[in-house]
Amino acid sequence: MAAMAELISNSVQEMATNGQEPPVKYFSKGNDAGVLDAPVPLIEIPVVDLGLLTSPLTSAQELEKLKLALSSWGCFQVINHGMTSSFLDKIREVSKQFFGFPMEEKQKYSREADSIEGYGNDMILSDHQTVDWTDRLYLTISPEDQRKIKFWPENPKDFRETLHEYTVKLQETNDFLLRAMARSLNLEESCFLDQYGEQPLVTARFNFYPPCPRPDRILGVKPHADASAVTFLLQDKEVEGLQFLKDNEWFRVPIIPHALLVNVGDQVEIMSNGIFKSPVHRVVTNTERERNTLAVFCIPESDNEIKPADQLISETRPSLYKKVKDYVSIYFQYYQQGKRPIEAVKI
Repeated sequence: MAAMAELISNSVQEMATNGQEPPVKYFSKGNDAGVLDAPVPLIEIPVVDLGLLTSPLTSAQELEKLKLALSSWGCFQVINHGMTSSFLDKIREVSKQFFGFPMEEKQKYSREADSIEGYGNDMILSDHQTVDWTDRLYLTISPEDQRKIKFWPENPKDFRETLHEYTVKLQETNDFLLRAMARSLNLEESCFLDQYGEQPLVTARFNFYPPCPRPDRILGVKPHADASAVTFLLQDKEVEGLQFLKDNEWFRVPIIPHALLVNVGDQVEIMSNGIFKSPVHRVVTNTERERNTLAVFCIPESDNEIKPADQLISETRPSLYKKVKDYVSIYFQYYQQGKRPIEAVKI
């Protein structure tokens, strides 16, 4: 058995730069094996305009679009989110600069063996685990007293300030969207926010995917759904890679450079009693171009009980999920085994 949470010695970036043959642990197994880089169709993901959601004249129509997006795909692209194109480009730039630094600079922020926080890649929890072709910088954003500033890069100089500004804005957007999701189901506006709590956990994951010599057999991220309530993804402006699973078929996500991709996680699927779908997604690799993305996960307070909203339970639609606390604690264990954690809380 591999040592619990053993660190991977090499970064994926180093292997790619040195032209190293990827070790066998990176190769997909079982149902995920096959030709991973085969062409797949493009999703027409709904685009939700926050400006239209706030206007009394257009909000009903936009709420219907939001509800349809989340009950069919579990995701949408959001525009008019209050952040300028140049600000989103600045976030992409600090991420790109960080991963472009020499290894000794990045290693100042290396994660500890038993924690996901900091710079590194997958924890190894078993000998049979498939490892993702990605290097990450994983940071706790909120509550602020839980931030581990030693993992927040001092270079680029404006990294910390830029990330803080971005995530403050996203938390406002998250609260707004949780209210809108409740309204779209004719629920009390605060219904989902009350479960989300006063001290939610917000984490950020900067992802760097270098070119991969075997995109037919190696994934950037293995198939999974998120443990969050809501996830925001700032995509690479030019390089695709994200794919969603629907009806046992993979679909690729288009890039809208200054939109944010939003998907609900397992905890909103539970709160909505299965009406909103927490989508399974993966990241494919390519041989030629690196890809940079930033995912921000908005996660309910761990002490809060998450359960289907009472108004969504009836004789014709019974509760589909058990009550659960601290869902994230069971999540990572299941994820690294390639299992869906939400199966453990289904009734």
